[in-house]
Amino acid sequence: MKVTSAEIVISAVKPDQYPEGNLPEFALAGRSNVGKSSFINKMINRKNLARTSSKPGKTQTLNFYLVNESLYFVDVPGYGFAKVSKKEREAWGKMIETYFTTRDQLKAAVLIVDLRHPPTKDDVMMYDFLKHYDVPVIVIATKADKIPKGKWQKHLKVTKETLQLEKEDDLILFSSETGLGKEQAWDALRKYMIKQGE
Repeated sequence: MKVTSAEIVISAVKPDQYPEGNLPEFALAGRSNVGKSSFINKMINRKNLARTSSKPGKTQTLNFYLVNESLYFVDVPGYGFAKVSKKEREAWGKMIETYFTTRDQLKAAVLIVDLRHPPTKDDVMMYDFLKHYDVPVIVIATKADKIPKGKWQKHLKVTKETLQLEKEDDLILFSSETGLGKEQAWDALRKYMIKQGE
């Protein structure tokens, strides 16, 4: 997919702030330091539209990125690392749950995991949560460039088994450094856009 335009449209915390219209949306979920911003930047060929931070847990809102005037990436607050109060965490949880359970424009969730390690308990919980609400999931196993090619399949197998990945969900090897998996990721997203008659 050739990306000719991309911009952050709004950072929302509640439904009345979500963008209007019927463009398909893809939510990006993952641990705070797993590389969601790097994934967005690689997908849209931009160095730093999505700000990467050395401080995990910076994203505290739902950030809507409009791509090619035809779809949105929605960056969801990361889980697992943020040093925030229990009250704040509950507020985030509520905000995320509201979005995932009420947003008709949401076509699929992109769950980003670190290929180098088995998915965490939080990753498994997120995957189960999405499946519970019938949200299709595309799993992106990133940081593939940090592992020798000969070990990729072994690590993918661990990812698949730990998440108990369902057959219909894609699992894509990805590297924000090299661009590996970028086209496959776009193909997976396109599949859900076509389903909606886009």
